[in-house]
Amino acid sequence: MTPYTDKYQVLKQVFGYDSFRQGQETLIDGILAGRDVLGIMPTGAGKSMVYQIPALMMDGITLVISPLISLMKDQVEGLNQAGVHAAYLNSSLTANQYFTALKYARAGRYPIIYVAPERLLTDSFLDFALHTKIAMVAVDEAHCVSQWGQDFRPSYLKIIEFIDRLPCRPVVGAFTATATQTVREDIVDILQLREPEVVVTGFDRSNLYFGVMAPKDRYGAIHNYVETHPGDSGIIYCLTRKQVEEVCERLRADGIQATRYHAGLSDGERKKNQEDFLYDRATVMVASNAFGMGIDKSNVRFVLHYGMPKNLESYYQEAGRAGRDGGPAECILYYSGQDVITNQFFIDHNQDNQELDDLTRELVQERDRERLRKMTFYCFTKDCLRDYILRYFGEYGANYCGNCQNCITQFETVDVTEEARALAGCVLASGQRYGVNVILDTLRGAKTAKIRQYRMDENPYYGALAKVPAVRLRQILNHLLLKEYLTVTNDEYAIVKLSGRSEILLKEERLAEHGPVTMKFAREQEKEPGAGKETKGKKKKLKTAGSIVLTEEEERLFERLRTLRAELARKENVPPYIVFSDKTLIYLCRMRPKDQAAMLEVSGVGQHKLEKYGEAFLAEIRNGENMG
Repeated sequence: MTPYTDKYQVLKQVFGYDSFRQGQETLIDGILAGRDVLGIMPTGAGKSMVYQIPALMMDGITLVISPLISLMKDQVEGLNQAGVHAAYLNSSLTANQYFTALKYARAGRYPIIYVAPERLLTDSFLDFALHTKIAMVAVDEAHCVSQWGQDFRPSYLKIIEFIDRLPCRPVVGAFTATATQTVREDIVDILQLREPEVVVTGFDRSNLYFGVMAPKDRYGAIHNYVETHPGDSGIIYCLTRKQVEEVCERLRADGIQATRYHAGLSDGERKKNQEDFLYDRATVMVASNAFGMGIDKSNVRFVLHYGMPKNLESYYQEAGRAGRDGGPAECILYYSGQDVITNQFFIDHNQDNQELDDLTRELVQERDRERLRKMTFYCFTKDCLRDYILRYFGEYGANYCGNCQNCITQFETVDVTEEARALAGCVLASGQRYGVNVILDTLRGAKTAKIRQYRMDENPYYGALAKVPAVRLRQILNHLLLKEYLTVTNDEYAIVKLSGRSEILLKEERLAEHGPVTMKFAREQEKEPGAGKETKGKKKKLKTAGSIVLTEEEERLFERLRTLRAELARKENVPPYIVFSDKTLIYLCRMRPKDQAAMLEVSGVGQHKLEKYGEAFLAEIRNGENMG
């Protein structure tokens, strides 16, 4: 059964939107024409709609392959709320629930079925798939198929075997938010996409503010941020379970409505805590990287990292969970040098790729170390942070975005040639045998036992930079690593080595050709994110993606509509954003529709939701006008 014949009709009636976002229509047209597709679109760009709309127009079932129970549940709830029958098949179902869902699927009840990759080759699922018309296989989080991706999952390698066993090959679509050129090529090759329509809409999320800080008291900085953003929904990512527990406990003790999520909790507690966050019963989620993939909560206003992730792919994916509604959001990374050692330990003791042979596993490990190096450089750079991220993914543009910490900080350019030459000379004179701290202590003339033990007090550069503050000297060394004048080994001790560019510092003629080594230093102490934008404790004005600022009267109406939305969501046991997103509520406050026809013009209001919720929201809007 194909109830819809027009993509614009589906877009408006089911999802409540008047126009497609960048890249969506091209991919949808490709699928409807029977072509394979590859969509690289940032978080919040509407990837799911690319396969959901054709699924409602094609003759047959669309299988969406996802590794994430949370994503399946979230999207099925959203589709059901929009009037579309959908189901998921994964380990969260009992055997009875699973076989009941399969029975309904065979009867043609669901145009869309979400399935975990581990289920594909089971006897029960294969029996269903081999006797059902599969119109499309949509592979979500497609980077998981590549061993060079940041989240390789061997179970994804079963997908092509499953497709090959089907009596008629369906259209195959692959979708992900973060993939370098190497990973994209891997996706096409491994999934055997046939002359796919490839759309890369760009990785930029212009509504996100990026910042990096290295505070002495990380918890104090995190607490201050949360305290000055009361009522805002946010995620705090930690590197270890222990950090998750400690940060969550301290926030709760300080009166913050926080909850926690990591792999060490029971399934029941993880589910409860996740729902508390999604249903707005807890405003802050403190989590390990086990949380977030597939979470479609649209009103996350900040993502803070209590420590540096192991690669930029992971960081950008986690940071991208902020501002999915297009409104302004902030992504702040709180960095410490210990983060490098912690992540190096994770890489060295990674148990995820045991299926690989020793040589391939070593190659993957080496690639992970290189990714960690690039992630570390993100924390050092004084260039535009957004540009650094985009260049990593192969996009090049202006080195100024105006919406990151480095772009709004006043810098001065300083000649550091003398310090740079001393650093390189010290490394050369010591035989390239020592770590960062030994080199820095030598140059500053430290009188420690370790310096005497290594006889570094006999190094010709001992004490050469004694007058340079330790913090600045470390910044200069980080800059030399970033610009590849020096390098460090990828191990716990981080031995400083010379590089191909070290000659520029060590040979007068090369330096004369190259010119002085310069770097940027902040003219004044860097401010906390948001400083100058608002008064401590004062709630920020709400904005949409179009920078619409609500008046005080509209904000009061927004709070009433949000309360109504929470009541309706509670009755139906769904997250509030499944009813309507914050963005839709903001448009309702601005447009104040008088009747159902006018409400249908509001972005995010489809026919099914209008029939279900329209009168309740219209009544609240009218009550607001009467109160005014």
